[in-house]
Amino acid sequence: MSQTFNTKDVAEHNTVDNGLYIIIDNSVYSVAKFVDEHPGGAKILKRVGGKDASKQFWKYHNESVLKKYGPKLKVGELKEEAKL
Repeated sequence: MSQTFNTKDVAEHNTVDNGLYIIIDNSVYSVAKFVDEHPGGAKILKRVGGKDASKQFWKYHNESVLKKYGPKLKVGELKEEAKL
């Protein structure tokens, strides 16, 4: 079952101990268990933890990476928030 998050919820998960969530194209992923496997190193994932990493992700990855790892890392969707 997929959860719905707002940006504040995701921001609270900005460390490995808290789950290390990132946003990619309005989907929320928990990358805490993937940190040590990440080919680019743990540092980059920790830097974008709790944030929207879409721009950084698409700069270095193609859609096949998301198809391969996305299903096991995805924890939910980002809820649309009102913009003032």
